[in-house]
Amino acid sequence: MTQPQNLRVVLASRPVGRPKASDFRVERAPIPEPADGQLLLEVQTLSLDPYMRWRVSDEKSYATPMEIGDVMVGGTVARVHTSRHPDWREGDIVLSSAGWQRYALSDGTGLRRLDPAVAPPSTALGVLGMPGLTAYVGLLNIGQPKPGETVVVAAASGAVGSVVGQIARIKGARVVGIAGGPEKCAFVKEELGFDVVVDHHAPDFAQKLAEACPNGIDVYFENVSGHVWDAVLPLLNDFARVPVCGLIANYNDGPSDRSGPDRLPATMREILSRRITMKGFIVFDFPKEQEDEFLRVAGQWIREGKLRWREDVVDGLEKAPEALIGLLEGKNFGKLVVRVGD
Repeated sequence: MTQPQNLRVVLASRPVGRPKASDFRVERAPIPEPADGQLLLEVQTLSLDPYMRWRVSDEKSYATPMEIGDVMVGGTVARVHTSRHPDWREGDIVLSSAGWQRYALSDGTGLRRLDPAVAPPSTALGVLGMPGLTAYVGLLNIGQPKPGETVVVAAASGAVGSVVGQIARIKGARVVGIAGGPEKCAFVKEELGFDVVVDHHAPDFAQKLAEACPNGIDVYFENVSGHVWDAVLPLLNDFARVPVCGLIANYNDGPSDRSGPDRLPATMREILSRRITMKGFIVFDFPKEQEDEFLRVAGQWIREGKLRWREDVVDGLEKAPEALIGLLEGKNFGKLVVRVGD
């Protein structure tokens, strides 16, 4: 009788520029057996996020690069399949970092028990997970929006941007979203309740953004860079704040792609002359107490109908590489997750 196996996706080669399907390899391996003090996790849902592009590069970053042959990193919702750990029971649903595989061992470190009666477990990968927390700490600690100010959010239909804009609205700011295409723009305006939405694919995008921000921009939440940043920079008010969360327009750039005109001197001159606060951040910079606060506050907002979310679900772990490539090109619509198991 054939023994069940563990399906997993590993890094086959470091991408140069845009990742290719051949940079990843689907493998099958024996399902590991938990030792005393361990538990076997069966992954149900895998989160796909832009930071994964940095992790497969060997360039210096905030985290150690993955090695060739490593299982791809990623947040997961999993069920405890087998437990030899006193604190966990078979059937528990947990938030984990099992990566791109069907089964994984854990010693319980870093796991968070999830209650499906409170919210769908997959929300722990999105609106109530790392993307939601990123939006919360970045906007409130660095952006510090005040009632009546104009907050502009790039990638407004995405997992982070959608939460940023809704929190800014809750805090009394006027919110302008930037999204790509009519469908995403309609979702941001009609479902999420942003005050104005501008399509960055429009040929007159910069003009439309200026018209949407007649009093300038007080807070700009940066997820994109590229031509979106070029349109935003002239509109930033004195003492504007810019939380820099992502630069997805540049994630696939290789060394040969960086030989164009250097815009940095002009950018820095604007930052200096207008005393703009521009700060890069990683969600893990902030204390655990703020994560607890976020889960309590965001959970209340969801119960009150103030915070909405959308998921883009891909079926099958073997489709994760293609889905990640699409994510880096803006093809997803909402928080991108892979349904790995039942």
